[in-house]
Amino acid sequence: MVRFILSFFGGIFSLLVTGLIFGMLILGGVFWAYGRDLPSHEQLAQYAPKTISRVYSGEGRLIDEFAQERRIFVPGEEIPDLVKQAFVSAEDKNFYHHHGFDPRGMAAAAFQAVASRGENLRGASTIPQQVTKNLLLSSDRTVERKVKELILATRLEQSLSKDQILELYLNEIFLGQNSYGVAAAAQTYFNKTLAELSPHEAATLASMPQAPGRYHPVRAKETLTNRRNYVLREMWQNGYIDEATYRSEADEPLRSVQNGDFPAFAEKLPPRDYFTDEIRRQLSEEFGQDEFFGGGLTIRATVEPHMQSVAAKALQEALEDYDRGRGIWHGVIETIPAEKLSSEADWRGALYDVKTAPRDIPGWIPAVVLAVDGGNARIGIEGIEEDSDGHWIPAKDAQWARPRLEDGSLGPKAQGAGDLVKVGDVVMVRVMTNDSDGSFLRWTLRQVPEIEGGFMAMDVNTGRVIAMQGGFSYQSSVFNRATQAMRQPGSSFKPFVYAAALDNGYTPATIVVDEEIAINTPDGMWRPKNSSNRTYGPTPLRTGIEQSRNLMTIRVAQDIGMDTVAKYAERFGVYDDGQMKPFLANSLGAQETTLFKMVAAYAMFANGGERVEPTLVDRVQDRRGRTIYRHDQRDCVGCAQNALPVGTAPEIDSNRERVMDAITAYQITSMMEGVVKRGSGKGVNLPVPIAGKTGTTNDAKDVWFIGFSSNIVAGCYLGYDTPRTLGSNAYGGTLCVPVFNAFMREAIKEYGGSAFKVPEGGYFRKIDRFTGARLPDSATGDNVISEFFREGSDFNTGMDYIDGGFEPKIMPGVDGLPLTLKSLPKSGAGTQGSKTVTTSTGQKKVIPRKTDFGTLSSGGLY
Repeated sequence: MVRFILSFFGGIFSLLVTGLIFGMLILGGVFWAYGRDLPSHEQLAQYAPKTISRVYSGEGRLIDEFAQERRIFVPGEEIPDLVKQAFVSAEDKNFYHHHGFDPRGMAAAAFQAVASRGENLRGASTIPQQVTKNLLLSSDRTVERKVKELILATRLEQSLSKDQILELYLNEIFLGQNSYGVAAAAQTYFNKTLAELSPHEAATLASMPQAPGRYHPVRAKETLTNRRNYVLREMWQNGYIDEATYRSEADEPLRSVQNGDFPAFAEKLPPRDYFTDEIRRQLSEEFGQDEFFGGGLTIRATVEPHMQSVAAKALQEALEDYDRGRGIWHGVIETIPAEKLSSEADWRGALYDVKTAPRDIPGWIPAVVLAVDGGNARIGIEGIEEDSDGHWIPAKDAQWARPRLEDGSLGPKAQGAGDLVKVGDVVMVRVMTNDSDGSFLRWTLRQVPEIEGGFMAMDVNTGRVIAMQGGFSYQSSVFNRATQAMRQPGSSFKPFVYAAALDNGYTPATIVVDEEIAINTPDGMWRPKNSSNRTYGPTPLRTGIEQSRNLMTIRVAQDIGMDTVAKYAERFGVYDDGQMKPFLANSLGAQETTLFKMVAAYAMFANGGERVEPTLVDRVQDRRGRTIYRHDQRDCVGCAQNALPVGTAPEIDSNRERVMDAITAYQITSMMEGVVKRGSGKGVNLPVPIAGKTGTTNDAKDVWFIGFSSNIVAGCYLGYDTPRTLGSNAYGGTLCVPVFNAFMREAIKEYGGSAFKVPEGGYFRKIDRFTGARLPDSATGDNVISEFFREGSDFNTGMDYIDGGFEPKIMPGVDGLPLTLKSLPKSGAGTQGSKTVTTSTGQKKVIPRKTDFGTLSSGGLY
């Protein structure tokens, strides 16, 4: 009997052992099969999570940030123990004791879930399992994924320390509200750093991983509070906090940014503007979208915040002044349905949801019309409390404008606000104050102008862009008209034609005929004219640019050749290489370019003819602090020495390419000073020497002014996005010069300015600026100007005379079409090898083969 019992139990034991062995073999086979093709866990040691790229101003102030996943990476040793303890208690109680997975924890979690009927839920996956799932695997709910997760978690424990695993987890985990990692979440929910979190706030963050979408601090406040208190109890039971702390922290109300208890971190940032968005556009192209939005870049911008504000205000005022001067109302942004106006809470909520209302214009506030009474309109204003009398737009505030009727025509001038707005209309308003004491006068209607424009200013020596405004309001339109809008520069292009001429034998005193020109084209006879519709006869080159003479510019361009003009424009970066078309009309600025390129090109006049590359960024560093881009490539000669000889300083070698002769740069700068003093830019009124050029295109569709001091160049253009005339009284000198003045008055306070540097290799001579005649050194008067000439060019030498146009000829590129010249004879009489012409005043002039000082050059004919 005993033998039978022993045999029976021995057989059972053998079966159990055999089954166990086979079970282990099968389990081992399963793990071997699933473990063969798993991703390498070792790559987690070099894992670099996507982190926020941040933009700082020159003084180190954070001005913008960009991210696909809003994450702030924090090294493990800098994460407070309180935060680590909260997450370990919530997600993996035995984290410091298991080896990747926790059978005890799984069983305990299952038991608690059953015993509490689902009230106390704890994740069954360990922190290493969650790391491998988040970083190496998918989130599929399958047995296969779970097996792979267990295998990788075990391997991860063998290659990384507990602290390294926890660092990965706390920086990677998604915690809702587009916040990845504990540092970003602390900022998002509490506007605090990790070190500033209290236990109940750390427990709130630790509650999120289980269901970030479900635990919303406003919509699911009670559910999140219960989960938070569960985490606090776990922290107490695990010995991380005492009972008194647990009970006091559990009694704390759930406060958050989303519930309005703390100011949002984003409120500390200035609103995104054209400058930082252009940085995004340029660096995304340079480094790639993934690196820019996820590389944790630290970007030092060139922007000067004060000057950026000045630029924005100057451009906005010019655009608004022009728009209000038209007297047409188009200021209704949206209309809120009547049923959403029944209570203050309703209309405030509806107004907040109107995202098309620009909130980045200083002093402007969105408002909704609540009632119209006797010509006055009662308004509800965003962020402004109601008072007993309400807020009103008085009738007189609307009497400047005419409404546009349903058929598109304009109605009569408004007599009251009710002629412009109706109940439910969302409009922009601002406070009107008394100029003398700043006291409140009334609320006044505003509207985003239909006309747009751009402004840009940069350092002429370094290329650092200190201000850029791409339109009236970034929130109204993100299209950057300083860098993206292709516009005709008009007469602001002429300096490049004259610079090419000065480098090809002309002097500022060379005489060019200012008379009518006509040419047959496939589209008919084209007769370019000066803006005054007059001609002025033989005129010095300087006057051609000061008075912006179209006919002289065309003759000069034809004489030196449009290929030469095109090469100059491309050398200065106005157009990309090979992109400028060699048509004479382009000498008048007919081919489109951007304000960004034009301002950068003018900087090369200002700095003496050296290439300068415009930049919005001084430096870019990667997440480890290594510099991966630096704009300033100058060499500091001697800076590596431990000590320099007494009385010496380091030498800065710019190594910049010269794009034009320094004498030519000074001559063209001097001529553009004349534009400001006597010509189309004479509205400039600043305390330092200024040079510049206006531009007004055909039918005044675009108006420009680009000017510079010895240190700063700035440019502006105004025009409709879909080009149409600005009116007969619109000129660069009337619309853009005031913007330039307003900005440069502030810029000069910071950057100063001096007389433009006179280069070596030239000399001054006094001439008559009307006739080009040489004058004695003692001459004075309005007609006298001291002109700068190149050494070796005296009054008996000049450039070869180009005899084009005085005889019928075929224009290059125009098949068989004759060139005709008005007011000039076909052939001259006089000395051999010369031509005689009749000027507009009836005088006879002889043009010799070689143009001398005070003589005529026909220039090119169009």
